[in-house]
Amino acid sequence: MTVRELMSGGLITVRRETPVLAARDLMAKERIRHLLVTDPGGALVGIVTDRDIRLNLPSQATSLSVWEISHLLTMLTVGEVMTRSVITVGPDRPAREGARLMLAHQIGALPVLEDGHLVGILTETDIVRSFVHLTAPALSGRH
Repeated sequence: MTVRELMSGGLITVRRETPVLAARDLMAKERIRHLLVTDPGGALVGIVTDRDIRLNLPSQATSLSVWEISHLLTMLTVGEVMTRSVITVGPDRPAREGARLMLAHQIGALPVLEDGHLVGILTETDIVRSFVHLTAPALSGRH
């Protein structure tokens, strides 16, 4: 089984200059935890996760006023919180290799690049979905 068989292809991307709050809202709307960050030409320049965003939001215990927090958050962009050194995988690599990369680097998603072009994303959810599908007949007789 290859990465191509498991990956999600309907890519949802943002640009570096996207406000963090807009990225957070997009993630919530699309029910995803990872956003790929691309340049105007569509090249991958980073990845931002729901955790990256959470870690960059002010603490509930902050002494800042609501207006100060609001101002700071409107200024914060994806480019300031994204991971720039992105680990990627090719679509024709074995899916097991993608899963091993994710485990080894403790990450939840791998952008999929083919000839330098972004073609998909492989997530933990894709791998778990595949596991459930492959083991469903074997599990159906167990309780």
